[in-house]
Amino acid sequence: MPNNRYPDNWSEIATAIKESAKWRCSKCGLQCIRPGEDTSHLSHSERMAKTLTVHHYNRIPEDNRPENLVALCTGCHLAYHQGGLSNVSPGQLSLL
Repeated sequence: MPNNRYPDNWSEIATAIKESAKWRCSKCGLQCIRPGEDTSHLSHSERMAKTLTVHHYNRIPEDNRPENLVALCTGCHLAYHQGGLSNVSPGQLSLL
């Protein structure tokens, strides 16, 4: 099993970043799904597209300073990681 480079409180850190962004993608402005929001009317692909993730600007998961973190929708986050230049694979992004 790979070594988890994220801190034990990653969920709390990520939620704080998402809340400060008002659950909107900081790049494209897409309003993403908030916790507890009814998504039963959305398809699986719509839910995935509207999932907000947190990106490390310097791509170092151990560096969780607020200025190194940004809230991005799944599509914008994947765009940052295209080309194999990242420490996170696109498959892993769907789990974040």
